[in-house]
Amino acid sequence: MPLTPWRLRLLIISLLTVSFLGALDHTIVATSLATITGELGAVEQMSWVIVSYTLASTVLLPVLGKLADLIGARFVFLASMALFIVASLFCGVAQDIGQLAIARVAQGMASAGLHLMPQTIVGEVTSPRERPRVLSLIGAAFPIAILVGPLAGGLITDAWGWRWVFWINIPVGLVALALAAIAVPHIAGRAARRFDIAGAVVLGITVTALVLAASWASTHEPGSGIPLLIAALVAVVGLVSFVVIELRAPEPLVPLRLLGNRTILISIVLSAVIGMGLFSVVSYVPTYIQMAYRTSATVSGLVPIATVFGMLVSTLVTGSLASRTGRYRVFPIFGTATAAVGLLVMALLPAGMPLWVPMLAMGLVGIGTGSFMNIIVAIAQSAATRADTGSVTATVSLVRQVGSTTATAIVGGLIGAGVAAGLPSTLDAATLTPQIVHGASAAVQAQVAALYSGIMAPIFVGLAIVYAIGIVAAILLPNGRLSDERATAAAAVSEAATA
Repeated sequence: MPLTPWRLRLLIISLLTVSFLGALDHTIVATSLATITGELGAVEQMSWVIVSYTLASTVLLPVLGKLADLIGARFVFLASMALFIVASLFCGVAQDIGQLAIARVAQGMASAGLHLMPQTIVGEVTSPRERPRVLSLIGAAFPIAILVGPLAGGLITDAWGWRWVFWINIPVGLVALALAAIAVPHIAGRAARRFDIAGAVVLGITVTALVLAASWASTHEPGSGIPLLIAALVAVVGLVSFVVIELRAPEPLVPLRLLGNRTILISIVLSAVIGMGLFSVVSYVPTYIQMAYRTSATVSGLVPIATVFGMLVSTLVTGSLASRTGRYRVFPIFGTATAAVGLLVMALLPAGMPLWVPMLAMGLVGIGTGSFMNIIVAIAQSAATRADTGSVTATVSLVRQVGSTTATAIVGGLIGAGVAAGLPSTLDAATLTPQIVHGASAAVQAQVAALYSGIMAPIFVGLAIVYAIGIVAAILLPNGRLSDERATAAAAVSEAATA
């Protein structure tokens, strides 16, 4: 039953609040990470706080997507919200790194629901034409959290202590839970013979092995070679096994038949492009700016801010335009091309250019990515049946997250190897910081700047090629039109897919 305009506004506010809370948790913790691990006496295990959260969130995406299809997205959403509040409480009372890691696993599991269920609920209760606008409003939580999170994390840690970084989720989460209980309508699931337990277990092992392999590949720690090879082998064997299981399962966790729909397949490819092309490099850009442009950490943050701000503006504008016109194909074509141009400009920039130049270039990458980041979710949902809304939404998100994790490790490995090989003999790669470089002689600073520019240029070119592949995929996207009718949710884009 269609929602009234008032009920839809209340629903958007509720979903936006929860999405912002989930996105903020990741960025706010990153700022406080050094303080947290230092007070717990576990600086050498700092990665556990992040990896445990990321693993749990990634592994649970397809599971929650299928559960939403079977038992209803509202129940999964409210349960995820409740678990997030409880997990935040236990994160704040943790007395050692082991307790915190376990609590972060629970928090990561819940965050998967906070990220996925708002998109799934929108796909269930809105028409295909409405979805781009609504998804863009909810999706704005992510870039806003990136802008606000680091500052909020620092202020809370300095004023109240790191435990309040987690405890602040409790009052805000209770308000969001109450609002969601009122605003989110009942969404019926569908009866199924049984849940695909074998597929869930194998996919969980596969994704875990892949994330661990990517993490170990980026550390360059002695003795990590054998664990890396074992994890990579487990990931490959697990992927093959998962495909076999899904082909035979009566109710597969990830319906592989969806890949036979060209619209869904291309949406998944474009999601992978976002993960590999932007999210893999954005965390390394500030260090690159500090080294190559010899700026402070504060000033270097202006470049990713320009990227995120461009993403925020473009996702709101294109979402509104797509809902107004019903046309969607132009946005991923424009977006992938714009992002590719921005990355090529970054690759061609010589060291020492005015800071506004890389800000403009990375702003183009953000504008291009935001142009289709949420629209492809709406396109994929509109090409699937209602019974597969949760699964197709989860698949799009899973591919982006896995692509981001894997590509981040590759980019980090390339930067680390390049710095270690080309660094002047007067500096030590293991202890290199921007402060040390800025305190060195002008000649050494120039050498390091040239080194980082030489390392990053081919990386930016490679990522531009990833977006170029996205251009080809976007051109192959069927040129359909999103329907106004809720009853024809799957027909609008499916017709174009078979044209």
